[in-house]
Amino acid sequence: MEVKLRTARSLVKRLNSAPDGDSAAEAIAEIRLITKHDPEIRFPLSDSGAVPLLAAYLLPGGYSAVSQENAAAALLNISISAREALMSTPGLLDALAAALSLPSSSAAAAQHAAATVYSLLSVDAYRPIIGSKRPLVASLIALLRSPNPPTRTIKDALKALFGIALYPLNRPAMVDLGAVPALFSLVVKDGRTGVVEDTTAVIAQVAGCYESVDAFRKVAGVRVLVDLVDVGTGASVRARENAAAALLNLVMSGGEKAEADVWEIETAEAAIRELAGGDASARAKSKAESLLRVLESSRRGQLHRLADFDTNSSPSPLSSSSATTTVNN
Repeated sequence: MEVKLRTARSLVKRLNSAPDGDSAAEAIAEIRLITKHDPEIRFPLSDSGAVPLLAAYLLPGGYSAVSQENAAAALLNISISAREALMSTPGLLDALAAALSLPSSSAAAAQHAAATVYSLLSVDAYRPIIGSKRPLVASLIALLRSPNPPTRTIKDALKALFGIALYPLNRPAMVDLGAVPALFSLVVKDGRTGVVEDTTAVIAQVAGCYESVDAFRKVAGVRVLVDLVDVGTGASVRARENAAAALLNLVMSGGEKAEADVWEIETAEAAIRELAGGDASARAKSKAESLLRVLESSRRGQLHRLADFDTNSSPSPLSSSSATTTVNN
């Protein structure tokens, strides 16, 4: 292990004292390569101060796209073994946010940055910290809207957003930053393999906050989800599962307001019943059955309220004592 520590210190020293951009680029490329092939070098590198040096290359500063890509990839590799070292580095999350916003010429760096965020989110305690960084979350959402992004970049951004949404208090901020229209746009317009499945998984998490109800309304989200649940639309098994989970989370968090939105779709009940009773996966059936119970309970409650209203609003019968009016002349 002492040999690896000496190697790590030597690489960090080379990067820190590089006299020009070419020398720095060579050091970064070597760090990327060694962190890829030698997992045991990752912690010694982080312990030797590599993380802040690499993070600096993700910030605006005229660095080459290759250096930024290699720096982001090296940070991703290090994060697998030394997540605490990254999270304890001041400005690391800001650097990742900057990398996510790099121009298309540095798309690979943005993809590695998104993957690094997802890696960090595997630690539950980091989810509220990362979710509180609005520029970072906004940059991930912006990646979904970028023109013709690589599939890998989209999938890594979606995984990161999923990890952020696992912490319930992050969901309203995601809605506020425009996650809902960006996500539904992918579902409607993107036909790439796996993207719809990953997107609906994020939608299902974001649906678990009250703020999502109005956001879903603006993009006809409930109708899109019902269409995905309907077997006739040809959605994949996982997409149907996620769509059912999203509808369930929406009505659980949005109450009567969300339930009314589901009932408003004419085909909703039939599609959900078919999913619950068909040959779908166990998870899909479970979500559909739970959704039906919630909706049916809501419908019974509405009928009871209507019955009470009819009873309470009808004229009260006169008592026998007041039915006869005594007239005094």
